[in-house]
Amino acid sequence: MIATLGDLLEDVVVWPSGPMRTGTDTPATIHRRRGGSAANVAAAVAHLGQPVRFIGSVGDDEIGTRLVAELAGRGVDVKAKRVKGASTGAIVVGVDPDGERSFFTDRGASTALERVKRSWLDGVTALHVPAYSFTVEPLASATIDAVWRVRAAGGEISIDTSSSGALRDMGTERFLELMADLEPDVVLANREEAALLGFDGAGCKGAGLTIVRSGSEPTVVVTESGKVEEIGVPPVEVVVDTTGAGDAFAAGWLVARAADAEVSEAVRRGHAVAARVLATPGAEIDGDGAG
Repeated sequence: MIATLGDLLEDVVVWPSGPMRTGTDTPATIHRRRGGSAANVAAAVAHLGQPVRFIGSVGDDEIGTRLVAELAGRGVDVKAKRVKGASTGAIVVGVDPDGERSFFTDRGASTALERVKRSWLDGVTALHVPAYSFTVEPLASATIDAVWRVRAAGGEISIDTSSSGALRDMGTERFLELMADLEPDVVLANREEAALLGFDGAGCKGAGLTIVRSGSEPTVVVTESGKVEEIGVPPVEVVVDTTGAGDAFAAGWLVARAADAEVSEAVRRGHAVAARVLATPGAEIDGDGAG
């Protein structure tokens, strides 16, 4: 079983009708969606028909109850701690007319996971972790412990670098030291994150594979030995919102690799799934009612 570990949040996605008018009203269309990188990946994996488990925490509130039920309703095995007295996290996503997005983040109860129960890792053969899960305690320590346990049981580890802002907040040297220690099977990044971490065109030290996405430009795959391969990205006709595209790519990659696909085919599968997110608000897959 594939598992993801990290945030389950509410996304409030704002599509303004034009440039933001400071100090007054800007008409907009607002979409409320289930979000959180780890939850997005889990939902997309489930949509692709693969058994998947989400591990994380939410507040003991109505929003947390609704998000857990929604994610479970998509076929995800949800293992979420309910944190008393805490609010479920939320993100306001502002989307530019060209589809690029900016985040205003309140992670709330999602960072309060102190440990991952042993039973929550039963049967897990691949664990996917966004870098967000390493940035704040106690979630960071719980995540590192879970990675070691899955690795000790013979499972594979994938880590997404998540966000240049999150990496700066964590400290790039600290993140790179952690990757060298954990030795994940694959590190997934976009071009900006890779450049910030110093492995744009080179591999992340400790990772078996480093995959760098560059939008419509070829994706670069670097092996641990330094071999580089470029894989073309099929054109996408409609791009209205890039939110969750990286998470969808990760889901496609994970499902393809679980079926023993070659690296190049798994990358192509990742892009095919990501393309279905680009035409919808938030991290929703085109043709699906959720993420």
